[in-house]
Amino acid sequence: MVCLGNICRSPLAHGVMQHLVEEEGLDWEIDSAGTGDWHVGQQPDRRSIAVAKKYGVDITYQRAQCFQTDFFERYDHIYVMDNNNFRDVTALAKREEDKAKVRMFLQQDIVPDPYYDENQFEPVYNMIEKRCRELIRELRK
Repeated sequence: MVCLGNICRSPLAHGVMQHLVEEEGLDWEIDSAGTGDWHVGQQPDRRSIAVAKKYGVDITYQRAQCFQTDFFERYDHIYVMDNNNFRDVTALAKREEDKAKVRMFLQQDIVPDPYYDENQFEPVYNMIEKRCRELIRELRK
């Protein structure tokens, strides 16, 4: 799961997916990163932590990290939150096979960044939770 700073959207997607995968008893490795390095080593945004906690998901263990090219080797799927993330991540790909792993998290839209609007954290959480459930169904096939 990849967003800009790895403190709002991608930690939520990481945490929700991890929570749901554990509930399903799946042995999947879930991670998240940002395309920027401003927050490396920090916990997710306090508002992301709060909305996740409201729904029983703990993301306090996460620490922001920057997307690394070796993630193409480590992960089968790389989901990005918006078009800029897509551009930045695919620009790091050295092979077409790597580029093919990168997809938009939402198939037809972007996940809005709630950083500047506190009222957007819950709608973004709900959007992410719904899509994570869909992804689990899709990826299990």
